[in-house]
Amino acid sequence: MSLTLLATTHRVAPGLLTWKAWEALRSAARVRVRAGHPLLPYLRDAGIAPEEVAAPDARDLVAAARREEVVWVAAPEGDEALMREVGTLVLNDPLDVEVLHGSYDLPGARLLDLVAVMETLRRECPWDREQTHETLAPYLLEEAYEVLDTIESGDLGALREELGDVLLQVAFHSVVASERADETAFTVDDVAGGIVDKLVRRHPHVFADVSVSGADEVDANWEQIKAAERAAKSGDEASALDGVPMGQPALSLAAQLQRRARRMGAPGDLAPAANGALTSGNGPENGAESGAGNGPDAGSDLGVRLFALVREAGEQGLDPEAELRAVSRVFRDRVRVWERRGRDA
Repeated sequence: MSLTLLATTHRVAPGLLTWKAWEALRSAARVRVRAGHPLLPYLRDAGIAPEEVAAPDARDLVAAARREEVVWVAAPEGDEALMREVGTLVLNDPLDVEVLHGSYDLPGARLLDLVAVMETLRRECPWDREQTHETLAPYLLEEAYEVLDTIESGDLGALREELGDVLLQVAFHSVVASERADETAFTVDDVAGGIVDKLVRRHPHVFADVSVSGADEVDANWEQIKAAERAAKSGDEASALDGVPMGQPALSLAAQLQRRARRMGAPGDLAPAANGALTSGNGPENGAESGAGNGPDAGSDLGVRLFALVREAGEQGLDPEAELRAVSRVFRDRVRVWERRGRDA
């Protein structure tokens, strides 16, 4: 005779089992299941009359399986302790034991666990319950910088954990938003659905019949699609600079503004020069309105030189923020060496 331990995942709706699992359930002489198991209604609907038990007993299960074919439907979270006991019992007195997986996790299934945990924390943890989008904002920024730090330091082993911290913030904001009762409410599914739609829309060479010759054409199509999206959203007031967050660090802000301006073909002489004028002719024919780039609003000479260095980095294909951080790390390490020498002197 034999014992089949049927394992399922709680991340798949009950009743969605493989054909092999249903065959095993229908052909078994006896099916046993823990009372209250979520699969019970579906077993009954399929004409299977399982024996419900309050708690599984490994000895009783093995004894029954030596007389006839028995299927034990494991708990959704698994019955590891029971399986270990069964393994010990049949070690010296062999029995045909099979672990049959009736359902499997799909890629991304653990995201369901994250949503469930966040909803529980939101209900039951006093600190989590008090948080708002505003109070959570600093954590999102902090976690994003920690991801960047692990990448730049080459600590790829820590990257998984840091990305998890960022993912937590996305789930947290989504749970907070789902509690609203007005038109601004959304769920994590809405967040995922929105980015899926955007990715499909911006990759017509993958999801539609558009043909491209290479990465450069993909980039050009991407900019055209984004421009159409901005026009649909803002009409005549749409700008390629829409959506640039002005609150980001100044170096990355300057780099992003210059990058977008460069992509739209804006003339390079729109940047202020050290004397408060434009880098070259400042007339309307060069894309400048009257007074643009003049006076104190143009910024200090130091700011102008920094802006020019950012432009130089962009022309060389470098990220000024990353370059400055790299030099800063070298400086940090040298200061620490200097400190140690002072202590050892």
